Order: sequence, then C-alpha cells, then structure tokens
Amino acid sequence: MFQKSSKGALCAALIASTALVTPQMAYAEVPESVKALIDQAIADKDDSAVETVIGLAKKTNPEDSAALDAMLSEYQSVRLAEKEAEEAAAEAERLANNGLFDNWSGQGEIGGFRSTGNTSNTGITGSLKLQKQGKRWRHNLTALVDFQRTEGVSTREQFLFAYEPNVQFTDRLYGYGLAQYERDRFQGFSARYTLSGGLGYRFLTGERMTLDVKGGPAYRQVELVGGGSNSQLAALAALDFDWQVVDNIKLTQDAEAYIASGNSTLRSITGLEAALSSALTARVSYTVEHETDPPVGSVATDTLTRFTLIYGF
Repeated sequence: MFQKSSKGALCAALIASTALVTPQMAYAEVPESVKALIDQAIADKDDSAVETVIGLAKKTNPEDSAALDAMLSEYQSVRLAEKEAEEAAAEAERLANNGLFDNWSGQGEIGGFRSTGNTSNTGITGSLKLQKQGKRWRHNLTALVDFQRTEGVSTREQFLFAYEPNVQFTDRLYGYGLAQYERDRFQGFSARYTLSGGLGYRFLTGERMTLDVKGGPAYRQVELVGGGSNSQLAALAALDFDWQVVDNIKLTQDAEAYIASGNSTLRSITGLEAALSSALTARVSYTVEHETDPPVGSVATDTLTRFTLIYGF
C-alpha cells in the first residue's frame, strides 16, 4: 500500500558500510599476492572485476577455492544490500520532492452490468480511479457511473465520487480520511454525503496476498427522492483483500459497513481479474448492497454483476 519505510534503507546502508570487507576467516587462507588484487577490486566496487579476479585466483590457487567462494558470496550479499539502500534512498528523495502533478497513476474501467433488486436490467458501467503516491501520503480519487436509459426513461442511474487521503504512521499502520458523494434514485435517495476518518492496518503484506482493515466514525447526510432529508452518525468498518492467485489471475474482495441506529449500509464487492497484457485487464465482479431500513417503496437488497475491461496507466 505504501512505500517501504526508510528505516529499512538505513539498516541496509549500515550493513553495507560496516560489512563491505573481505571475510577474515576465509581471507587468512588466501596468499598475500592474491589478497592485494582482490582488495583493489573490492575497493573500486567493481563487481565484474571482483568476480574475474576471484575466478582467476581459484584457477591459480585451487586449494583456496572454498575460501575464495566464501569471499565472493559475502561480497555479493553486501553489494546487493548496498544497492538496495541506494535505490530506497533515491526513491524516498524522489517522493519527498514530487510536485502536484507528479507520481499519479490510475485505471479506467468500462463495460456492462446486470442488476437485480430495485431495478432488474442491463446497462453501461464505467469508472475512473486515480492515485498519487508520496513519501508518507497517498491520495485516492474514485468516480463510478452505472447508467441505463430505455425509451427515454432512465431505469438505472447510480453515481459515486470519493476522495480518500491516507497517511502512513508505520509500515502497517495508517490513518485515513474519506469524503464521498452518492446518488441512486432507485434506492430512494437523490444524494448521500459521507465524511469519515480513522485508522487502518495492513494485516497481510505478502507479494501475492494483502489484507487491509480500517475503521472509524462517520457522518452521513441523505436527501430522499420523495423529499426531506436526514443525517446520522455511524461507525465505518471496511476491508480490502487482494490475492494474486497466479501471475495473470487476481481475486479481490472489498467490503464495508456503515453501522448506525437507523439505517445501516452493507456493501460487498467480489472480483476476479485476468491480465490480458501489461496494461489491459478483464474483470468480472459481483456486488451486493443492503440497506437495513431503506426508504419507503425501495427494496432492501440490490445486486450488480459487472463485466468490464480495465486499462491501467
């Protein structure tokens, strides 16, 4: 979710600066003439020269092959740590100095949907997600539209716009904010505004599997289609699970719950993605939305199946 902590880079740099020496136990077994050549190559931090010199030394001093192999192995380990530290420091510097329009990435999604519940029909769906990554801050912008019009009459009309900033406290712990606008006349509201803030925690951090959980208080204001409005305080709990099953197949699960004394909102989105190329992905997803106390005339549960193509940039 966030960039790796600079603590890792600092530790790697310390290891590199203190350990970039020839292993003493192995070094004692190598002739002085060979040591001088190896020392010079190591001092120059010339990887190919070190490998070449040690390779030649093994041919002229085969009895010292084990010691020379140990020297090469430790040198390569230390150089790898040093290079990783340099790359991490350069990345941290780049993130710290990026401008307003730097470091944005995103994805556009378009396709079709099939809905049941308050409406049973098919239509067009589209979304846009943008993300700006900083050294400690990440900014997320989301826009989602589902729309269908039949014989001049709108039979599906759902809009969602959200802005969510995140700030990193540790490698796993972060704070979040949320400002969101929704419109879904067929669920009974012409506008629903949400403000929330709280804490999140990354429980799984593997290369193929991640799990983020967040929660905090939320304030919601709803403008009803039939007139009138209401507002309420709620508790927000949400999770974001991603599993890279194989190299080109990913399973995603997003869920959120707004729990309040009046109407509570529960939403689950399960998705399966197949990478078609480095930038293009096919996705099928199934969404369930449930309102515990929907407006009069509205059904409590809606489902939505989307078939889309995603372009990443």
